[in-house]
Amino acid sequence: MKSIRSIICYLTFVQYAHLITPLWWNIGLQQQQKSPIILNPYLNSDEQQEQQLQTDEFLDDPSQYCSAWTGLSIGQKQICLLHADHMPIISQGTAKGIQECQFQFQDRHWNCSILHDGTVFGRVLKQANRETAFANAIFSASVTYAVSRACKQGLLKSCTCSRKSRPKSLPRDWSWGGCGDNIDYGYRFSRDFVDTPENEIKLDTPSVSPILLDAMNNVELPNEYSIINPVNDHLLLSKRREMKRRRIRRQMNLHNNEAGRRAVYRLTRVVCKCHGVSGSCSLRTCYQQLPTFREIATFLKEKYDSAVEVRFSGNTSNKNRQQPQIRTRDRRFAGPTKDDLIYVHESNFCDYNPRVGSFGTKDRLCNKTSYGSDSCKSMCCGRGYNTIRKYVQEKCNCKFVWCCSVQCLTCTKLIEIQVCK
Repeated sequence: MKSIRSIICYLTFVQYAHLITPLWWNIGLQQQQKSPIILNPYLNSDEQQEQQLQTDEFLDDPSQYCSAWTGLSIGQKQICLLHADHMPIISQGTAKGIQECQFQFQDRHWNCSILHDGTVFGRVLKQANRETAFANAIFSASVTYAVSRACKQGLLKSCTCSRKSRPKSLPRDWSWGGCGDNIDYGYRFSRDFVDTPENEIKLDTPSVSPILLDAMNNVELPNEYSIINPVNDHLLLSKRREMKRRRIRRQMNLHNNEAGRRAVYRLTRVVCKCHGVSGSCSLRTCYQQLPTFREIATFLKEKYDSAVEVRFSGNTSNKNRQQPQIRTRDRRFAGPTKDDLIYVHESNFCDYNPRVGSFGTKDRLCNKTSYGSDSCKSMCCGRGYNTIRKYVQEKCNCKFVWCCSVQCLTCTKLIEIQVCK
């Protein structure tokens, strides 16, 4: 009996050890001493060329370089070996995704609080809720965006400017060319890199024993085997539930990853520049250009607010690779589109709950005059708030002095702030 129990416990530990390992998102937080060369897409052309030469020298040993990035899956490390020059771009894009998450959610119950535990957002990510859906989408979009822009700027060896065909709606006398953002390459690379950890998850039940497998599948056992049921039934049931949960989360994550990439595609636009004498605009050159990442994050935030609660129909615990179908939880509505974010469970971040990664909203700042998400009524979840009065120093009575400075006085001001109880 003890040997069977030990085998099950060992298999359970091995099977779910990945749940506490770092995620690839963590590369956006890693200190750059592990990657001293970070390509900056916002430098001018001369600075970019000099930085590219430094990067080529640093990436001569990709195996050592890729091992410095923690949180990568086996497949992602292989991609790193093939495209080591992409990793600084991905790191920078992921960091941008974290910043945008904090900006978009600064007035929400969950405000993208960072934990330096290798997962970025902690146990929140183990919940199949709206917040996890947004996180998957924003990081997928950030990699797509960063790689697409880096191609245009010549920072990557395997891609250049966009080669997208001329739009049919473009006037004939307008030229299609220039150097556009390579959204096609960025989309494909992001799909391969971001989806790889999900595709590597093993969803089949371990082949331990026909007796145990029959028990997992609720097959009635002969009487001579019934002795193992009282000891192992709870473990086997837990195992089956975990396998079902992982199948659902895998499909949910893949869907939201795709929604993030599609957001970048949807918001990419055609821009034109005028050429001619004295600004006559006798000739126009048009090309494909990404929006600002703030626009993409705002779009995904709107998708978060309108996210669709779903259920998964079909056999989610089967051994084959057939995916369960996504259905809306409310049967009155049609299923979600590929652009929608989906989630399985509602979330509640009003109270402190370490089990689900909630820090609660106690001591959070709120606005008593607001009617939005930053209002004290919303932020404090009905618990009320405390008003704190304090003196602050600020510059005042500023004057311009020729030439060329601004001189200010320091004034003391009494202000009130509200914090949630």
